[in-house]
Amino acid sequence: MTPIMSKSAAAELVVAARMRKGLTWAAIADEIGAPLVWTTAALLGQHPMTPEQADAVCRLLGLDEAVAESLTLQPARGINPALKSDPTVYRFFEALSVYGPALKELIHEEFGDGIMSAINFKVDISRRPDPEGDRVVVTFDGKFLDYKW
Repeated sequence: MTPIMSKSAAAELVVAARMRKGLTWAAIADEIGAPLVWTTAALLGQHPMTPEQADAVCRLLGLDEAVAESLTLQPARGINPALKSDPTVYRFFEALSVYGPALKELIHEEFGDGIMSAINFKVDISRRPDPEGDRVVVTFDGKFLDYKW
């Protein structure tokens, strides 16, 4: 019996196939009818896909059932520590380091004692034209979870 392909190995194959076929992440998300950021994260190993989603992606990308099987596995969520040095990823750490305490205070002021869920959560990215250079707009949309004692 062969071992199940790791999610990181499957992600590498997905990325390579997507690039070789000239497909965008948005085209793949449209193909499976799922949100763009969620689909991209799932294909990079951060969410499990349904068997139907995994099969559709693999058909689109010309990948085999070993990749599809891996895409359905429960992930070990998080980020590879080496990725923290990537300039784009690091800017998110930097922004949360600077603005995280203020956002926490404002959430507590507006909603009370609690947190924003990262499980009952949506995230979106868009482009906003600006005369000084286009702006990246990232929206975090998480359910408020109040602490109950």
